[in-house]
Amino acid sequence: MVQKGLRIRLGRAHMLVVTPGKIALYLGMAVLAVFMALPLLYVAVTAFKPYEELFLFPPRFFVKNPTMDNWANLMGAFDSSSVPFLKYLFNSLLTTVVSVVLTILVCALAAYGFAKKRVPFGNALFTLIIMALSFPVHATQIPNYMIVNALGLINTLWALIIPKIAVAYNLFLMKQFCDQIPNSLLEAARIDGSGELRIFFKLVFPMLTPAWATLIVLSFVSNWNDYFSPLVFITDESRKTLPLVLTSLAENGNIARAGAAAVGTFLMVLPTILIFVIMQRRVIETMTFSGIKG
Repeated sequence: MVQKGLRIRLGRAHMLVVTPGKIALYLGMAVLAVFMALPLLYVAVTAFKPYEELFLFPPRFFVKNPTMDNWANLMGAFDSSSVPFLKYLFNSLLTTVVSVVLTILVCALAAYGFAKKRVPFGNALFTLIIMALSFPVHATQIPNYMIVNALGLINTLWALIIPKIAVAYNLFLMKQFCDQIPNSLLEAARIDGSGELRIFFKLVFPMLTPAWATLIVLSFVSNWNDYFSPLVFITDESRKTLPLVLTSLAENGNIARAGAAAVGTFLMVLPTILIFVIMQRRVIETMTFSGIKG
């Protein structure tokens, strides 16, 4: 069936057919994309608003006289503290990056074991792990605290990392991808003399790229924005993270720090946007992934 519409040649082998329906679809998607991006854009422009524009009524969306004073105010808000602002930023980056790397590695290895190895009571263990998804996060906070305290990790950065490594959902997603890897492919690699670790890192892990790329986004956003864990496990000022510290900027309704709080919000949102933009193609692959054909 020949599709009617304006034809635009893109190279030798590609032809773009423009129809009224496609134009309407793309215009509608563009409008929705702009509408969804408005809150993020507002956060970005607010970080550069001078003091007098922050409290205009009705509020002005775009900044008229952009300034960098709010950035200086954010740094100056911690001058009286013995811990510089960049230390909090470093703590957040360190705990988030280490948590993401370890959870991907551990969950991928565990998923490979459950999917392709004969683990004693493997089905029962995996069912037990999946049952953990039915518990709300707050119901596990007390057991988590007891375990971290028993390990002597209270008031250390490891308290913000170790509980985030073995995540039931991450394991579940990885296993769904591992199940679809042909066993014949793994057997061929073993016949060629490859060991299990070599098979995993050279063969299996690249096939799990859509899964672990998606988990990078989900885990990064979850850990980067985590406010509750530092509040529970950390008392030392030098080990606090950015989400916990930024709440002090708005304490007692201090409007003098409104500009600094706007910059802090922008700094919290920016890394998550960058991570998603970089990984969005892989995330879409995960949503549409239907299996490895073998």
